[in-house]
Amino acid sequence: MEVYYTKASTDKELEEILALQKRNAIASISKEEREKEGFVTVTHSFEILKQMNDICPHIIAKYNGEVVGYALSMDPSFGEDIPVLAPMFQELKKLKLENYLVMGQVCVDKNYRKQGVFRNLYATMKSEYKNNYDAIITEVDISNTRSLNAHKAIGFELLRSYKSLGQHWNIIALKTND
Repeated sequence: MEVYYTKASTDKELEEILALQKRNAIASISKEEREKEGFVTVTHSFEILKQMNDICPHIIAKYNGEVVGYALSMDPSFGEDIPVLAPMFQELKKLKLENYLVMGQVCVDKNYRKQGVFRNLYATMKSEYKNNYDAIITEVDISNTRSLNAHKAIGFELLRSYKSLGQHWNIIALKTND
């Protein structure tokens, strides 16, 4: 059975996203693992994850019926709902961007890394939302070099760098209509 890509549609899938998120949260892994494997910064509640999914479904990778990767879809209307992301949305307002989708977080289970899952999550997201959004935007902590390099490799370009809450961030974008 192969990994396949789809939109999240069940509470079980959302719970599996949260479990994968928790296993890869910056607070859950060692410094060595963060440097080698990367990490996720934000942890979501089930309620906010479901609200986001109801407006713009998250993209998931599944193998044997289990979520093994995800790319969270966040309509800009959620800019005020996740406090740690508020500074990014303030920076985006300065750029006066229109018609974009925020990729709220991407994560791939350790057992499925280096197999194209990351690239295919974004390819699916781009395909699913190209008729609705001109770009997919996200931010990456500059100390997360694994993530920065992976995003650059699939075509993300730097829009802006800024500092917030003791962290240095790069806001990056991927055009959906190229």
